[in-house]
Amino acid sequence: MRLAALLVALLAWTGLALQAGASWDLGGRPPVPVLLWRMAGYFTVLTNLLAALMFFRVALGGTMAARAAGALTAAILMVAIVYHALLARLWDPQGVAWLADQILHGAVPAAVLLWWAVWAPKSGLRGRDALVWLGWPLLYLAYAMVRQVTAGFVPYPFLDLAALGPGRVALNVALAAAGFWATGICLAVLGRLLSR
Repeated sequence: MRLAALLVALLAWTGLALQAGASWDLGGRPPVPVLLWRMAGYFTVLTNLLAALMFFRVALGGTMAARAAGALTAAILMVAIVYHALLARLWDPQGVAWLADQILHGAVPAAVLLWWAVWAPKSGLRGRDALVWLGWPLLYLAYAMVRQVTAGFVPYPFLDLAALGPGRVALNVALAAAGFWATGICLAVLGRLLSR
């Protein structure tokens, strides 16, 4: 379990490092603090960073509670689902950017799901946990909206207030929240089945 957690952590760190390199090159090679602040605007980056930290802790002998593991798994799965359903067709990354893209939106979500299915504690999971798991994406949403209003930074097209208007953005957020909740419900049900 600890070795597998280490591999997941290393995969996430690798994806983040490659993404940093690609973003630095494509973004005009800004100072490192500027680069990191830009990267910190994306749910994908923050959720992969959270996965890297949590799995590294497990690799060092720490534990991951059932609800924490479920919340992380639901979040990283939404990274993959939203990207491949809505965002992948909007750009065509090449080279290092393509590799980072595949790791952060594909390999890490798959690895986290596999680790969760095989090793994560699952006893006690309930459908209502999916509502609690919405806390992380909603916290990110508030943060992203503040950055958009104060600095004009729009991380994802479906959150663009200027282009879409508040009503359409609110609808997009509601649909994303419903998808996240449904993903959480599925994980909770699967977790109960696997823990028997």
